[in-house]
Amino acid sequence: MDTGSIKFDEKGLVPAIAQEEATGEVLMLAYMNKESLEKTLETGKAYYYSRSRRELWLKGGTSGNLQTVHSIRYDCDCDALLLKIHQQGVACHTGKRSCFYREIEGVGGEGPRSGTQADAGVITDLYRVLLERKGQTNDAGSYVASLYAKGTEKIAEKIAEESGELIEAALEKDDKEVVYELCDLWFHTLVMLGHKDIDIGEVFTELARRFGRSGIEEKASRKKK
Repeated sequence: MDTGSIKFDEKGLVPAIAQEEATGEVLMLAYMNKESLEKTLETGKAYYYSRSRRELWLKGGTSGNLQTVHSIRYDCDCDALLLKIHQQGVACHTGKRSCFYREIEGVGGEGPRSGTQADAGVITDLYRVLLERKGQTNDAGSYVASLYAKGTEKIAEKIAEESGELIEAALEKDDKEVVYELCDLWFHTLVMLGHKDIDIGEVFTELARRFGRSGIEEKASRKKK
Protein backbone atom coordinates (compact mmCIF):
# COMPACT_ATOMS: atom_id res chain seq x y z
CA MET A 1 0.00 0.00 0.00
CA ASP A 2 1.34 3.42 -0.99
CA THR A 3 0.61 5.46 2.14
CA GLY A 4 2.05 8.52 0.45
CA SER A 5 -1.11 8.72 -1.65
CA ILE A 6 -3.37 9.18 1.38
CA LYS A 7 -4.69 12.72 1.83
CA PHE A 8 -4.84 13.46 5.55
CA ASP A 9 -6.90 16.48 6.61
CA GLU A 10 -5.57 19.67 8.18
CA LYS A 11 -5.35 17.86 11.53
CA GLY A 12 -3.40 14.99 10.03
CA LEU A 13 -6.33 12.56 10.18
CA VAL A 14 -8.26 10.37 7.77
CA PRO A 15 -11.56 8.54 8.46
CA ALA A 16 -11.25 4.75 8.58
CA ILE A 17 -14.16 2.33 8.25
CA ALA A 18 -13.76 -1.19 9.66
CA GLN A 19 -15.64 -3.91 7.78
CA GLU A 20 -15.83 -7.63 8.63
CA GLU A 21 -14.10 -9.31 5.71
CA ALA A 22 -16.07 -12.56 5.78
CA THR A 23 -19.58 -11.07 5.96
CA GLY A 24 -19.27 -7.53 4.63
CA GLU A 25 -20.76 -6.16 7.86
CA VAL A 26 -19.76 -2.54 8.54
CA LEU A 27 -18.60 -2.40 12.15
CA MET A 28 -17.29 1.04 13.04
CA LEU A 29 -15.88 4.38 11.95
CA ALA A 30 -12.73 5.78 13.54
CA TYR A 31 -9.80 7.98 12.56
CA MET A 32 -6.18 7.32 11.73
CA ASN A 33 -3.14 9.50 11.47
CA LYS A 34 0.03 8.56 9.62
CA GLU A 35 1.56 6.93 12.69
CA SER A 36 -1.45 4.74 13.47
CA LEU A 37 -1.70 3.70 9.83
CA GLU A 38 1.96 2.70 9.78
CA LYS A 39 1.53 0.86 13.10
CA THR A 40 -1.44 -1.04 11.64
CA LEU A 41 0.54 -2.03 8.57
CA GLU A 42 3.47 -3.10 10.73
CA THR A 43 1.51 -5.25 13.21
CA GLY A 44 -1.57 -6.41 11.29
CA LYS A 45 -3.75 -5.12 14.17
CA ALA A 46 -5.97 -2.04 13.90
CA TYR A 47 -4.53 1.06 15.54
CA TYR A 48 -6.54 4.30 15.51
CA TYR A 49 -6.07 7.87 16.69
CA SER A 50 -8.28 9.19 19.50
CA ARG A 51 -9.31 12.76 18.80
CA SER A 52 -10.43 13.29 22.41
CA ARG A 53 -7.34 11.80 24.10
CA ARG A 54 -5.00 12.87 21.29
CA GLU A 55 -3.15 9.58 21.25
CA LEU A 56 -2.88 6.29 19.39
CA TRP A 57 -4.97 3.38 20.62
CA LEU A 58 -5.00 -0.29 19.80
CA LYS A 59 -8.54 -1.46 19.11
CA GLY A 60 -9.28 -4.10 21.75
CA GLY A 61 -6.12 -3.35 23.68
CA THR A 62 -8.17 -3.10 26.90
CA SER A 63 -11.34 -5.06 26.07
CA GLY A 64 -9.68 -7.87 24.14
CA ASN A 65 -11.88 -7.12 21.11
CA LEU A 66 -8.96 -6.94 18.70
CA GLN A 67 -9.23 -6.38 14.97
CA THR A 68 -6.97 -8.39 12.68
CA VAL A 69 -6.47 -6.42 9.46
CA HIS A 70 -6.48 -8.42 6.22
CA SER A 71 -6.32 -5.50 3.78
CA ILE A 72 -6.68 -1.72 3.59
CA ARG A 73 -8.27 0.11 0.68
CA TYR A 74 -8.66 3.81 0.01
CA ASP A 75 -11.29 5.64 -2.01
CA CYS A 76 -11.08 7.46 -5.33
CA ASP A 77 -10.24 10.78 -3.62
CA CYS A 78 -7.62 9.14 -1.38
CA ASP A 79 -9.18 10.70 1.71
CA ALA A 80 -10.95 7.73 3.34
CA LEU A 81 -9.81 4.23 4.31
CA LEU A 82 -11.61 0.89 4.36
CA LEU A 83 -10.13 -1.76 6.63
CA LYS A 84 -11.12 -5.36 5.83
CA ILE A 85 -10.80 -7.02 9.21
CA HIS A 86 -11.69 -9.96 11.40
CA GLN A 87 -13.36 -8.70 14.55
CA GLN A 88 -12.73 -10.62 17.74
CA GLY A 89 -15.75 -10.16 19.97
CA VAL A 90 -17.70 -6.94 19.44
CA ALA A 91 -16.71 -3.67 17.80
CA CYS A 92 -18.94 -1.23 19.69
CA HIS A 93 -18.28 -0.01 23.24
CA THR A 94 -22.01 -0.51 23.95
CA GLY A 95 -21.59 -4.27 23.60
CA LYS A 96 -23.21 -4.37 20.17
CA ARG A 97 -21.48 -6.23 17.37
CA SER A 98 -21.52 -3.12 15.16
CA CYS A 99 -21.60 0.57 16.04
CA PHE A 100 -24.22 0.96 13.28
CA TYR A 101 -27.09 -0.69 15.14
CA ARG A 102 -29.58 2.21 14.96
CA GLU A 103 -31.61 3.03 11.87
CA ILE A 104 -33.38 6.11 10.53
CA GLU A 105 -37.00 5.16 9.96
CA GLY A 106 -38.97 5.89 6.81
CA VAL A 107 -36.12 5.34 4.35
CA GLY A 108 -36.73 3.22 1.27
CA GLY A 109 -39.69 2.18 -0.83
CA GLU A 110 -42.62 -0.02 0.05
CA GLY A 111 -42.57 -3.80 0.00
CA PRO A 112 -40.43 -6.40 1.75
CA ARG A 113 -36.74 -5.69 2.12
CA SER A 114 -34.42 -8.26 0.67
CA GLY A 115 -31.46 -9.55 2.62
CA THR A 116 -28.02 -8.11 2.02
CA GLN A 117 -24.50 -9.34 2.53
CA ALA A 118 -24.28 -7.30 5.73
CA ASP A 119 -27.21 -9.22 7.17
CA ALA A 120 -24.80 -12.09 7.69
CA GLY A 121 -23.89 -10.24 10.88
CA VAL A 122 -27.03 -11.73 12.42
CA ILE A 123 -25.16 -15.03 12.58
CA THR A 124 -22.56 -13.47 14.84
CA ASP A 125 -25.26 -11.85 16.98
CA LEU A 126 -27.03 -15.20 17.33
CA TYR A 127 -23.79 -16.89 18.28
CA ARG A 128 -23.19 -14.36 21.06
CA VAL A 129 -26.66 -15.06 22.47
CA LEU A 130 -26.00 -18.80 22.35
CA LEU A 131 -22.77 -18.32 24.30
CA GLU A 132 -24.70 -16.36 26.93
CA ARG A 133 -27.12 -19.26 27.26
CA LYS A 134 -24.16 -21.56 27.81
CA GLY A 135 -23.66 -20.05 31.22
CA GLN A 136 -27.30 -20.66 32.16
CA THR A 137 -27.35 -24.47 32.29
CA ASN A 138 -29.63 -24.37 35.34
CA ASP A 139 -32.36 -22.57 33.38
CA ALA A 140 -34.95 -25.32 32.89
CA GLY A 141 -36.90 -23.14 30.47
CA SER A 142 -34.03 -22.63 28.04
CA TYR A 143 -33.86 -25.07 25.11
CA VAL A 144 -30.29 -24.03 24.33
CA ALA A 145 -29.16 -24.39 27.94
CA SER A 146 -30.65 -27.89 27.98
CA LEU A 147 -28.67 -28.84 24.87
CA TYR A 148 -25.44 -27.59 26.43
CA ALA A 149 -26.22 -29.55 29.58
CA LYS A 150 -26.77 -32.76 27.59
CA GLY A 151 -23.46 -32.38 25.77
CA THR A 152 -21.85 -33.22 22.45
CA GLU A 153 -23.78 -36.40 21.70
CA LYS A 154 -27.20 -34.75 22.03
CA ILE A 155 -26.17 -31.70 20.00
CA ALA A 156 -24.72 -33.93 17.28
CA GLU A 157 -27.96 -35.92 17.27
CA LYS A 158 -29.93 -32.72 16.66
CA ILE A 159 -27.58 -31.67 13.82
CA ALA A 160 -28.09 -35.05 12.15
CA GLU A 161 -31.86 -34.75 12.61
CA GLU A 162 -31.99 -31.25 11.13
CA SER A 163 -29.74 -32.31 8.22
CA GLY A 164 -32.19 -35.08 7.38
CA GLU A 165 -35.13 -32.69 7.49
CA LEU A 166 -33.31 -30.25 5.20
CA ILE A 167 -32.60 -33.00 2.67
CA GLU A 168 -36.22 -34.12 2.81
CA ALA A 169 -37.45 -30.56 2.18
CA ALA A 170 -35.06 -30.16 -0.76
CA LEU A 171 -36.17 -33.44 -2.34
CA GLU A 172 -39.79 -32.36 -1.99
CA LYS A 173 -38.84 -29.10 -3.76
CA ASP A 174 -40.43 -26.96 -1.07
CA ASP A 175 -38.29 -23.81 -1.13
CA LYS A 176 -39.84 -22.17 1.93
CA GLU A 177 -39.34 -25.33 3.93
CA VAL A 178 -35.73 -25.53 2.74
CA VAL A 179 -35.08 -22.06 4.17
CA TYR A 180 -36.81 -22.99 7.43
CA GLU A 181 -34.89 -26.25 7.85
CA LEU A 182 -31.59 -24.64 6.88
CA CYS A 183 -32.08 -22.09 9.65
CA ASP A 184 -32.67 -24.95 12.10
CA LEU A 185 -29.51 -26.67 10.91
CA TRP A 186 -27.38 -23.53 11.16
CA PHE A 187 -28.79 -22.86 14.62
CA HIS A 188 -27.74 -26.25 15.93
CA THR A 189 -24.30 -26.10 14.29
CA LEU A 190 -23.74 -22.79 16.08
CA VAL A 191 -24.75 -24.46 19.32
CA MET A 192 -22.06 -27.08 18.64
CA LEU A 193 -19.47 -24.36 17.98
CA GLY A 194 -20.32 -22.77 21.29
CA HIS A 195 -20.16 -26.11 23.09
CA LYS A 196 -16.68 -26.67 21.64
CA ASP A 197 -15.59 -23.11 22.51
CA ILE A 198 -14.71 -22.42 18.88
CA ASP A 199 -14.62 -18.74 17.95
CA ILE A 200 -17.01 -18.19 15.04
CA GLY A 201 -14.34 -15.96 13.57
CA GLU A 202 -12.37 -19.11 12.78
CA VAL A 203 -15.23 -20.22 10.55
CA PHE A 204 -15.37 -16.85 8.79
CA THR A 205 -11.61 -16.91 8.29
CA GLU A 206 -11.72 -20.40 6.81
CA LEU A 207 -14.56 -19.44 4.46
CA ALA A 208 -12.61 -16.37 3.36
CA ARG A 209 -9.55 -18.54 2.74
CA ARG A 210 -11.56 -20.87 0.52
CA PHE A 211 -13.26 -18.07 -1.37
CA GLY A 212 -12.09 -18.03 -4.98
CA ARG A 213 -10.54 -21.49 -4.87
CA SER A 214 -11.90 -24.30 -6.98
CA GLY A 215 -13.24 -27.43 -5.31
CA ILE A 216 -10.42 -29.46 -6.84
CA GLU A 217 -7.78 -27.13 -5.36
CA GLU A 218 -9.47 -27.23 -1.96
CA LYS A 219 -9.57 -31.04 -1.87
CA ALA A 220 -5.94 -31.22 -2.97
CA SER A 221 -4.87 -28.88 -0.16
CA ARG A 222 -6.60 -31.10 2.40
CA LYS A 223 -4.76 -34.21 1.21
CA LYS A 224 -1.41 -32.50 1.79
CA LYS A 225 -2.16 -31.94 5.50
